[in-house]
Amino acid sequence: MRAVVQRVDSASVSINNTVVAQIKIGFMVLLGIEHADTIQDAQYLVDKIAKLRIFCDTDGKMNLDIKQVSGNIIVVSQFTLHAQTAKGNRPSFLNAAKPKQAIPLYQKFVELLSGYSISVQTGEFGADMLLNIANNGPVTIVIDTKNK
Repeated sequence: MRAVVQRVDSASVSINNTVVAQIKIGFMVLLGIEHADTIQDAQYLVDKIAKLRIFCDTDGKMNLDIKQVSGNIIVVSQFTLHAQTAKGNRPSFLNAAKPKQAIPLYQKFVELLSGYSISVQTGEFGADMLLNIANNGPVTIVIDTKNK
């Protein structure tokens, strides 16, 4: 399981010109699920994200987590995070989990993250979405459960 976590001043997700998720300060999490991922991977990733100290304290040091700044999270599924690009110019997505496996893990990930008493919104799994992200910093962290 792979996540791209972006610290944002604001973010939104639109589908067919309709805003389906919108936050101010918080994280935009792009989540890629591969066929070998498990609930344990989801739990590991959720624990890392919920405790990730990348918001600035009064001294300007990245020392605060999302709850300490009353932040919110948007989670968007993104199978393209598991693109293989070694051969040719057209990416292969063979490692990305099929929807039958990925959707329950995606939903479990959101449920576990919400269990930290953090407001979590989502895009729509498999939909064509437009993301508007005001990345603050910019701060972007990539976490992969295969690299524990």
